[in-house]
Amino acid sequence: MWKLYKLFSPIFLTIVLCATSTLDLYSQNTLAKKISSISFHGIEKNNETYLRQFIEAKVGIFVSDSLLLEDVQRLKNIPSVGYAYYELINKESSVQIVYNIEEVKTLVPVVNFGRVKNNTWIQLGFYESNLGGKGSFLSLIYQNRDRGQHGGQLFYRAERIRGSKWGISATLNKAASLEPLYFDAETVNYEYSNYELGFTTFKQFDFRHQLEVGGTYFIERFRKSDTQFFENPTGPNLLRLPKYLSKIELTGNYLNYHYFYLYGAYWQLAYQNVYTISDQTWFQNLQFTGKYFTRIGKDGNLAFRLLAGLGTNNDSPFAPYVIDSHVNFRGVGNRTARGTAQFIINTEYRLTLLDEEKWALQIVTFLDIGTLRSPGEPLKNVLVQSQIQNYFGSGFRLIYKEFYGAVLRVDYGLNIQDITQAGAVIGFGQYF
Repeated sequence: MWKLYKLFSPIFLTIVLCATSTLDLYSQNTLAKKISSISFHGIEKNNETYLRQFIEAKVGIFVSDSLLLEDVQRLKNIPSVGYAYYELINKESSVQIVYNIEEVKTLVPVVNFGRVKNNTWIQLGFYESNLGGKGSFLSLIYQNRDRGQHGGQLFYRAERIRGSKWGISATLNKAASLEPLYFDAETVNYEYSNYELGFTTFKQFDFRHQLEVGGTYFIERFRKSDTQFFENPTGPNLLRLPKYLSKIELTGNYLNYHYFYLYGAYWQLAYQNVYTISDQTWFQNLQFTGKYFTRIGKDGNLAFRLLAGLGTNNDSPFAPYVIDSHVNFRGVGNRTARGTAQFIINTEYRLTLLDEEKWALQIVTFLDIGTLRSPGEPLKNVLVQSQIQNYFGSGFRLIYKEFYGAVLRVDYGLNIQDITQAGAVIGFGQYF
């Protein structure tokens, strides 16, 4: 055996070295060639001109592995693209590039529902995230919540108008809910409605950074509900508040998608200024949202979200920030507190148990921790122990991979300080 090894090992080593050298030479020869053509394969709904806006490869430049990998990742980040990869067709003096696209359906019917303690809601409608194959978004939603409070929204967003880096969005919205407002020791229920008409314009500086500026005219209406916790509760019976809102948002999006997995970072800094016409008062609000995702092995996804906000510190029951199961603390209940500043961290670990051609199943463990500043209180109020909320729990995600964003979410959260305070949260889409 040893003699055979000594005899054939030099021959085997020579074959391996020759094969490796041939592959290296092929790669070098390919990279030394210019691109002669670029094409897309597998597209049905996506407009090819729209997809070309996301690639840096151009006819006439030299091909580069790093360039093509970046192009592929940008294509995978488009909502209408489930997966993408490239192929090289080597010619005598040039190379042809083919981007292979696996599309997902983007016209999605919305039959959405959720429930936490004292709050049940349902949504019906549709959204299209690739209107005309050019990445525009259109949604029409009807919503019923809090025992018969009717609302809905019509929203349109056009990305990269005529191939430029400019876009616009417009919204017509009616929000309606039963809102608990807090007057000293009393909790008073109000039927709340908000009619709004908004418009924004935005510029995409590059693939990762965007500046958005817009304004909204809206009318808030508060009517004291017939359903109360106390007899003769305090507070006005009816309020009608027409307002103007202006905003500016700067976004950095470094998120990368691989099917339903995420990795990378996202941040947004937003400033809002609200003018109330009736009493000529101003309200300012500065909000930071940060997200970070990382892969843990093949099947794990660790996710973090930070919500930090600071608003004008009016001593008013109509404070802008809320503690709510659907917004920030899973299991806490329905809008249990309000404040004029917030600092909240959401953490969750998603582990994929099943990943088939069309379906996937994840289990999730999470920890939500944070605090609000009570209206009129100093900022150090956020450090008071009674203000800090801690909820942990688990749940699952049922994912239908054929449609963009089709995720059924079920979570159950417990208060760390008092496990009798707990609740389930059901919704559509990942929590963040």
